[in-house]
Amino acid sequence: MEKGVRPNPNKIFPIPGISTVTYIKPTIKNPNIIAGDFSYFSGVNFEDCVTHHYDFNEDRLIIGKFCQIATGVEFVMNGANHQMNAVSTFPFYIFEGWDEEIPPAVDMPLKGDTIVGNDVWIGQNATILPGVHIGDGAIIGLNSVVGHDIPPYTIVAGNPARELRKRFDDELIQMMLRLKWWDRSLEEINTLIPVLTCSDLTRVKKEIAALLKKDSCEEV
Repeated sequence: MEKGVRPNPNKIFPIPGISTVTYIKPTIKNPNIIAGDFSYFSGVNFEDCVTHHYDFNEDRLIIGKFCQIATGVEFVMNGANHQMNAVSTFPFYIFEGWDEEIPPAVDMPLKGDTIVGNDVWIGQNATILPGVHIGDGAIIGLNSVVGHDIPPYTIVAGNPARELRKRFDDELIQMMLRLKWWDRSLEEINTLIPVLTCSDLTRVKKEIAALLKKDSCEEV
């Protein structure tokens, strides 16, 4: 941290002199969109990226902490789905003048909440379909269409998005999921930066193992 300056998750424009990158959390007005601290978007109005998000479906978009969301990303919510178990898919109920009530939820192909984990990187122009769960540390390639759940620390790309590879071996993935660095204090995260940004994964494993051991001892 710059001396005397602490990271502020409630500051809309967190990069000095740049007004095209915003922290998502302080810009959100819709109560059904929830974003964690320090997740950012390459744009100004994140809610414009969330489409077909109608109150009557009561679905939520939940984004974890420290996510990185590129320009052009779209989160398609459940309102994009039409009733498919009837002879017409036309949504009469959303247009004025037609005598149809909103269909019961059981008749609609609703997929539930869309959930993005922590420290997820979503590339430019990716599309996330309704009800998808993206695990911590995942990477979504640009122009991908994600219609299924993505495990933690997995890289996917394509239309439909397919797994390219795991980012790390199973041991390190489990260590990262135990570490949950994004839930630690600002001071502790700051001291962890040399580990979080180190490409020597053997060293990283050793340092995280030591930290997890220390955590276990402190809990006893």
